[in-house]
Amino acid sequence: MKTEAIKVACENRKARHDYFIHETYEAGIELKGTEVKSLRSGKANLRDSYAEIIDGEVFVEHLHISPYEQGNIFNHEPLRKRRLLLHKREILKLFGKTREKGFTLIPLKIYFRKGRAKVELALASGKHNYDKRDALHEKSAKRDIERAMKERSR
Repeated sequence: MKTEAIKVACENRKARHDYFIHETYEAGIELKGTEVKSLRSGKANLRDSYAEIIDGEVFVEHLHISPYEQGNIFNHEPLRKRRLLLHKREILKLFGKTREKGFTLIPLKIYFRKGRAKVELALASGKHNYDKRDALHEKSAKRDIERAMKERSR
């Protein structure tokens, strides 16, 4: 069995710190030619980006893809709305979930699979400051336990 080569273009590492991730979806993204070239060179930023459902279509906003250096007049606007490609039933399911209190759509990462750009979209709810502190305490405690186990096995 052959494993698929997935090249991650950019990732939103802060999202897992700021949000509880409930479900993830894979969506295609509608891009222009110079946007694809910028993504392949890793010049994108997912921080502060989110997705909205407008008239039965999903759009990602505040996704910054830098203009391509050799793009001249064919370059794109860095912060334009970009349409995400999902099945109709997935859009309807997400529409229902986002109408619930506290749920939002956050892009976690953009990657290439079989030459096509994909977005990992998460249904998330925001964390409070005390939730973030608890997560940091758990992470440091787990690190201390692993360090103690490693020292004990020596």
